[in-house]
Formats: sequence, C-alpha cells, structure tokens
Amino acid sequence: MKIIDLHDPQRVSKNPDKTQVLFSSGNFVQEGFTISKVELRLYNERIDDKLGTYCLITSFVETDKGSIEMIYDEGFRGKNPLLRASEFLTSNLGISGLILRSIISLREKFSP
Repeated sequence: MKIIDLHDPQRVSKNPDKTQVLFSSGNFVQEGFTISKVELRLYNERIDDKLGTYCLITSFVETDKGSIEMIYDEGFRGKNPLLRASEFLTSNLGISGLILRSIISLREKFSP
C-alpha cells in the first residue's frame, strides 16, 4: 500500500526532479515496522523571476507494511534545497523523527 499524505496528491504525480536517499539498509525496526528506505524528494513547481524556484520537498518512507510520502518542506528555498534539507536531517537526528512521524501516519491509515 502506498499512501500519499498531501492535501493535493497531484503535486507528486510526476517523477521527482531529484532524490536524496537518507537510509536504505533495510534492517531497521521501529514499533513493528521494518524500514527499508528513507529519502527526500524534490519537486520543482514554478519559477519566480525575483525569488527563484518554488519547490516542494517530500519525505518518502518505505516499510514492510507500506510506504508513505509526506510534505517535509516547501517554498522558495534558494540553491541546493534538497542537499541542505538532507544535511540538516542527518546532522540533527531528524531522520528518527521523520520515521516516527511516518509510522504514526501509516498506523492512522491502517486503523478503522
């Protein structure tokens, strides 16, 4: 089961412009979910002459029970927004929070 947890799922209906894999060993277990991949995905949405590129950055977490894609950040983020976001997550223990948030959302989707 693939869940897209965005108000407008059409925003991620195309292939991402860039991806950054944060974790892909496939043997990490959190609250009964085996995490196989965590990545950030960049979708460039529009360009403003003054502000630059408006982008959507999503998190994608793949588990043994399904995958989920959620908004991580969006806006006019300057140059290399995906690299800066991934560096922030990896240097500040943000990956564990991202995984936990994804598991909570997956559990909510599974429960009646």
